[in-house]
Amino acid sequence: MDSLILQKRKRQFIYGSLFLILFMTIVVTATMGTANIKVLESLKIVIHQIPLLGDIVDISAVQKNYVVIIQSVRLPRIMLSVLVGIGLSISGVTFQGMLKNPMADPFIIGISSGAALGATIGIVLRLQWAILGISSISIFAFFGALGTTFLVYNLARIKAKVPVTTLLLAGIAVGQFLTAIMSFMMVAFSGDMHRIIFWTLGSFSTKSWTQVKMIFIPVLLGWGLLRFYAKDLNAMLLGEESAQHLGIEVERIKKILLALNAFIVAMVVSVSGIIGFVGLIIPHIVRLMVGPDHRILIPAAGLVGGIFMLMADTIARIIIAPMEIPVGIITALFGGPFFIFLLRRKKNSLL
Repeated sequence: MDSLILQKRKRQFIYGSLFLILFMTIVVTATMGTANIKVLESLKIVIHQIPLLGDIVDISAVQKNYVVIIQSVRLPRIMLSVLVGIGLSISGVTFQGMLKNPMADPFIIGISSGAALGATIGIVLRLQWAILGISSISIFAFFGALGTTFLVYNLARIKAKVPVTTLLLAGIAVGQFLTAIMSFMMVAFSGDMHRIIFWTLGSFSTKSWTQVKMIFIPVLLGWGLLRFYAKDLNAMLLGEESAQHLGIEVERIKKILLALNAFIVAMVVSVSGIIGFVGLIIPHIVRLMVGPDHRILIPAAGLVGGIFMLMADTIARIIIAPMEIPVGIITALFGGPFFIFLLRRKKNSLL
């Protein structure tokens, strides 16, 4: 009993600490930019935006232009980067657990290639329409990601089962094929090449509350649902046969997790573009912090992923200000060396 209480308190301490770090990171990064806004002013403005807490903070003394800058320009971008970081990180945790592959990330089954091809089609068609404020490019990217997942799943399925190895091979094959089509379209429509490349590198530039509202509920709901399947993921780490002996319907759980993660990733990449390595490195970092138990790992990875993505986007925004670089470049600069480290570590474990 004492052990359970200690574990519960440990979880509460971890979540509380990470949430506090995330909140303070939001406050501090909201001050960064051309306008010289103080941390205390940023804190008041951010708290003022929180439902039920806004009335307890008086922002009348804060300059009106500072309020507008944070509320309408910086805070939407900050919240979007946090949500994207959460979505990619929790999907990375799930794929690594489900596939039992430490090199897995949300894009391993071709989701990124499908989204990129969908966005490319939207760009070259030069469509200008939008639905509920969501651009045609984002809509094309969303359906490209979901369509690719559906295709990979059906290619990998053997009767009623989806073997992990077959799923990985199908994802790699389809991903490469779609990437080849996208590359051909970039050559054929060279005038749009710059826009296509910029989208495939990921960016939160010019984003607004519309995109935040679009992915807010799907990401947080998906986060909660993945936490619900944490015990099943723990059992699957022991092997599919062992999980079945424990009463886990492995194939059904794999289908649910695959569909859920595909939806989450499709939602986030449709508004941010392709941002690599987040779903690869964050699960490993958090696993070192809290251990392999998915009941703790999934919530913690979401918070750390949000912090990491926010910091990466802030660096992309200010490192060569007033110009800005795609955030995918920053995550790749961190993720590339980390991926090499994982490869070397895995190679050494086999010697």
